[in-house]
Amino acid sequence: MTAREGEGFPKAARIRRRREFLSMGRTGLKRRTEHFVLLMQRTEETPRLGITVSRKVGGAVTRNLLKRRIREAFRRHEQRTRFAHDMIVIAKPGSGAAGVPAVQRLFSEAVDIQARAPSRPDTSRSLK
Repeated sequence: MTAREGEGFPKAARIRRRREFLSMGRTGLKRRTEHFVLLMQRTEETPRLGITVSRKVGGAVTRNLLKRRIREAFRRHEQRTRFAHDMIVIAKPGSGAAGVPAVQRLFSEAVDIQARAPSRPDTSRSLK
């Protein structure tokens, strides 16, 4: 099954290389929510998304469903064009039960974080 025109999630919109994940883990802006850890790094290009969901979250069906929800929320977010950062979403244990509203709220919070973000990454603060 292929995506309808304009509704795909191309490789150019994803963070795929391990070194990019590790680099953002070291230097990216880190924020924690109830279900996720969000790593962000400023970009001048189209924003990309990386997702990490470990087995601690649940079985394969749960992990894949959560990844699909995260990708879809990112892809359909109304302010996606305002994202000025590449993002990595790391699912915390227990986040498999997070519904669509919790995932959508993640990207709304990301837009707010970007608006308040200092020029240098500040990893000492966290979201509540």
